[in-house]
Amino acid sequence: MSKLLAIVPAYNEVGCIAATVGDIRANAPGFDVVVIDDGSTDDTARAAEAAGARVVRHPFNLGIGGAVQSGYQFALEHGYDVAVQVDGDGQHDAGHIPELLHRLRSRPEVNMVTGSRFLADDGHGYRSSASRRVGIRLFARVLSFFTRRPVTDPTSGFRMTDRRGIELFARDYPHDYPEVEAVLMVHAHRLDSCEVPVRMRERQAGRSSIGSTQSAYYMIKVLLAIFVGLLRTRPHIQPGDDAPVAAEQGI
Repeated sequence: MSKLLAIVPAYNEVGCIAATVGDIRANAPGFDVVVIDDGSTDDTARAAEAAGARVVRHPFNLGIGGAVQSGYQFALEHGYDVAVQVDGDGQHDAGHIPELLHRLRSRPEVNMVTGSRFLADDGHGYRSSASRRVGIRLFARVLSFFTRRPVTDPTSGFRMTDRRGIELFARDYPHDYPEVEAVLMVHAHRLDSCEVPVRMRERQAGRSSIGSTQSAYYMIKVLLAIFVGLLRTRPHIQPGDDAPVAAEQGI
């Protein structure tokens, strides 16, 4: 029987972490939940534990990439076969987790399934601000060109991976702009990926670390990170590897 894990990175999300954990437990009861408390200065960890999640605490803030990688390391060390990332701010609807799992299991060649807010036929659900949508479209076109497959929501953190994806991300996960760069990583390691339509909500509490005035700056930095990522040497991961072997990965 497969072991299933939901990884919830959280930083000062005391206002919504309990609801996020409860949403997962209600809609995906087969999944264990681990909250990665990324150096929060509020009661995020206590609220997550009270809601029934296991908690891994960072002594200081590492950022979203470091938090997510800790979650994949937890999944690898505890023998999980499938892991899904769910943001701690309440934006991701856990009701879609069974759909992501069905797609992953129904297509054995696929290693990562991403929930895309831009594939929903009805156009409903939160799709970010207008300025950020411009950046998302640009990233999507660049990544679609280099990976030679359609990418519609490259900044979505709502992703599910199989064991090979867990092994890859536990050992090497981008820290600066992880959602976008992770798409390149999957392609560079010759893993397969796809998207499924999902609806997303506005964040339920707190505020985004990227304001509207920072969107243009963020867009430029992410594009630079993409092109640096195209040239980066990464460890080549084989199923069941205990240690990475450095290899140049061509895109």
